[in-house]
Amino acid sequence: MKSAYDVILRPIITEQSMESVADKKYVFEVARGSNKVEIRKAIEEIFKVKVLSVNTLNVKGKEKRMGVHKGYTAARKKAVVRLTEDSKPIEIFEGMV
Repeated sequence: MKSAYDVILRPIITEQSMESVADKKYVFEVARGSNKVEIRKAIEEIFKVKVLSVNTLNVKGKEKRMGVHKGYTAARKKAVVRLTEDSKPIEIFEGMV
């Protein structure tokens, strides 16, 4: 069984993701093999909150060039987690807004 810290890799702090914090939506990078149930359990275990819904999306790697050399950035999986109305906010996002 995976640890909760193996499922949730890092929070994604961008302008677009910070706009949805007021609606209690938080964006995380998660392990590519994880599913919505594992993500829900991991968020509830780590942050002690109640999760209402989890939406996931796979982000393909973009093609990048350095002169004549081509390569790709790493592909990753993102999860948008929405908390219930009576749940407390996640602390790591507090000072960012």
